[in-house]
Amino acid sequence: IERPSSIVKELLENALDAGATDISVDLAGGGKERIRIGDNGSGIEPGDVPRAFDRHATSKILTVDDLYDVRSFGFRGEALPSIAAVSRVEMATRRRGDVAGTRIVVENGRILENEAVGCPEGTSITVSRIFESLPVRRKFLRQDATEQGHCLDILVRVLLPHRHARAVVTAAGRTLLEIPRTESLLERIVLTLGSDLRNHLVPVGQETSGMRLSGSAPPGRSSAER
Repeated sequence: IERPSSIVKELLENALDAGATDISVDLAGGGKERIRIGDNGSGIEPGDVPRAFDRHATSKILTVDDLYDVRSFGFRGEALPSIAAVSRVEMATRRRGDVAGTRIVVENGRILENEAVGCPEGTSITVSRIFESLPVRRKFLRQDATEQGHCLDILVRVLLPHRHARAVVTAAGRTLLEIPRTESLLERIVLTLGSDLRNHLVPVGQETSGMRLSGSAPPGRSSAER
């Protein structure tokens, strides 16, 4: 975890792995003061909530063979413990169909609270006091606008290909970015990055040895450049 955008990336990938179709992101102080990410994903089983903050604990790898067929982002089990080691993390999560959810507070790697609560289905995580226990690292963070720019860049990069997920990003009560669900990747790109791109992109793709790559790129460039 090097800066607020690193936290945003890890939590965003967890939300997508949980099957979220609606994601909300709120940034305070460019992400330096507080990051809150909420999703409508599958949630976490109550007994697994404290385990999620143990290093190398993951529900995404069940057998050795799963390592050769990884279809998720955060399969190493390092995201939440790494974040909680340098900040205060408050998480509320409820699985679909469960009557109650679970709230946990972890600060500098220590669990302070773990209780049953009423909360919406999905997961909401608030990260604050970022690098408060590591003032040397906090000193190297840039101005709010710069750190916020890094967070927005990560959000666009991660969310752009996931057409099924809608995302809204806010800061100080103002909407900074809204990424809608779309039927096609091109439409997603146009609605997110600007309509000027519509007539300046062509579909590209390549498939070989069980791997497939698809996307959009400006015409007239080589495959390697794309």
